[in-house]
Amino acid sequence: MSSSPKVLPTKNMSICKFLVVNGVVSQSVEVPPVSSLLETHPGAYTTSRTHSNASYLLFWESHLQRLADSTRILAERRPDLLFGLGDKRVLPKSHFASFSLWESVILPRVDESLRNVLPIALEGRSSGKELAITTLVSGDSRNLGGLDGGGGEREQDWVFRALNVYVHIGFYVPPVFGDELNCGRLAIVGRGREIARAKFAEWVWQRKKFDGLKPPMVNEILLTNDGDRILEGGVTNFFVVSRMDDSSSNREKGFTYEVQTASINEGVLPGIVRQLIIEVCLAMGIPVREVAPSWSKRELWEEAFTTNGLRLVQHVESIQAPSSLELKKGLKFWSTCYIAIASFEDQPPTRTCILKIIVMTRKCQSMKLDQIRSAFCKLD
Repeated sequence: MSSSPKVLPTKNMSICKFLVVNGVVSQSVEVPPVSSLLETHPGAYTTSRTHSNASYLLFWESHLQRLADSTRILAERRPDLLFGLGDKRVLPKSHFASFSLWESVILPRVDESLRNVLPIALEGRSSGKELAITTLVSGDSRNLGGLDGGGGEREQDWVFRALNVYVHIGFYVPPVFGDELNCGRLAIVGRGREIARAKFAEWVWQRKKFDGLKPPMVNEILLTNDGDRILEGGVTNFFVVSRMDDSSSNREKGFTYEVQTASINEGVLPGIVRQLIIEVCLAMGIPVREVAPSWSKRELWEEAFTTNGLRLVQHVESIQAPSSLELKKGLKFWSTCYIAIASFEDQPPTRTCILKIIVMTRKCQSMKLDQIRSAFCKLD
């Protein structure tokens, strides 16, 4: 995969998609869909969107931090996923000994790219549409050599050469929460992601393998390594609102229900909205437990929902699972015969709706009262 930046000859700007490479706005009318960008370039990425008719950029500081964290994790553990290498080679420690220096190069370049493209994107936006913003940090394998370590100006120059920053903007219409057409219809399809703590472009291509295994009408997959404990979705974190069982520490505190989601250590992406849900539950006294929801205990589930940077919180209508969830040695996919179903269709997503409202309200207020830890970044 090639990751070198290309700025094409000047033409009329695309009216629906925009691309910036290292601060330079592409003038091509053929800006690719974001999925194509991620499928053809290695690296770490994050996706956010605007809110309130493009007045705010949601959780931008958190997304930038997660982008930096994902880049560091790939550099240290899987540089092939950052640079598009054909093998799982290990880079010398000198290449990322001063990762704070990497951040000092990456983040200003992201800010520059966003500043250059936002006025153009906002001008082309029609009322009711938000901006979906994907930022990709992609390594250029041709510039891997030439660094002996030691930090300083030489290392900074190397980072400039070795990493390219892409900012892709498209228009997005947020779905109406609770609408039957916008509910999540999930299916347990395969095993968990490798390097789950990092959000990387290679996964966009990898999860395509699951598409042929999804039952009809399913719009999100679920991942599990043992056929019982559900980790996360293909592009979401997964939550359930469950009645207490004897294993819950919250039972002794007199609670009847608790919110459950897999812990980071179990192998899931540290989603931005996932963390907000946990913080809100703790602040509001809502019992929350970081444990992978167990499919064998689905009769205790009252509600389920997913979270990500675009939809924020989405109510789940149904979950399907294969008739047998026995892990077959050497296979990464489950059987395609689905018969087991957990349905929430007849139950209003009361608690899920309340959590979404609290997340948005709490974070809007924190922007006004505490600028240091604001969840929104005001667009200039």
